[in-house]
Amino acid sequence: MIFSTGITHPAETALQRFKFLMYQVVASDLDGTLLSPDHTLSPYAKETLKLLTARGINFVFATGRHHVDVGQIRDNLEIKSYMITSNGARVHDLDGNLIFAHNLDRDIASDLFGVVNDNPDIITNVYRDDEWFMNRHRPEEMRFFKEAVFNYALYEPGLLEPEGVSKVFFTCDSHEKLLPLEQAINARWGDRVNVSFSTLTCLEVMAGGVSKGHALEAVAKKLGYSLQDCIAFGDGMNDAEMLSMAGKGCIMGSAHQRLKDLHPELEVIGTNAEDAVPHYLRKLYLS
Repeated sequence: MIFSTGITHPAETALQRFKFLMYQVVASDLDGTLLSPDHTLSPYAKETLKLLTARGINFVFATGRHHVDVGQIRDNLEIKSYMITSNGARVHDLDGNLIFAHNLDRDIASDLFGVVNDNPDIITNVYRDDEWFMNRHRPEEMRFFKEAVFNYALYEPGLLEPEGVSKVFFTCDSHEKLLPLEQAINARWGDRVNVSFSTLTCLEVMAGGVSKGHALEAVAKKLGYSLQDCIAFGDGMNDAEMLSMAGKGCIMGSAHQRLKDLHPELEVIGTNAEDAVPHYLRKLYLS
């Protein structure tokens, strides 16, 4: 029987550092993960990302947010990074050039525009190219945009052109009211769509085959690496593919229980309120 003394040998520490530095690509979700609960980047998080990229580690934003929004966050940080947005439906390179786009099929997008238009409890949102549309005013949605300026326009189903739609998402104060919608969309379109909850109150619909995980695979390849060279952080079901496909996936302590149950093999770290991701990154790369 081997007993631990509780003392870390220098050689063991060096081995751990070598293991961690195998991850040359860091991918992180934003809301619920890297951003604080008030949807801002803390000064500690900003400093961490700047130090990380200065060390030559490739940081990748991997979010359900729109690229116009994320581009402003990146520019404010003054760092070079790839952006995976709309849950993998869009990828932009270090200079902000669009290098990948996968839209919803026109017929699906058009139907989704009006599928719950008569339901007063559910708001329909559309990301189309550089634009954001909503079927009704919901001023509280603007609480997410503390680090950028991004405004929506109202639309009428049947009048909105369904070309270039990266995702359609539905927000509601009740998770239970969104569950039948999730089931109905999957039953109707099957593999032609990827449906996932980014938060308990936000149901997102992308084209089939679109995910942060598959987008991260493409980004890693562009950088000369593989998924095994990536470490990823997330808290929502829209992070599931990315967390399971990366060399190492870390689930936030405040993540959906559904995600934790789906991937019990993954490490669970602290919460975004504790700046858990920046602390984790500093321990891996900067200590």
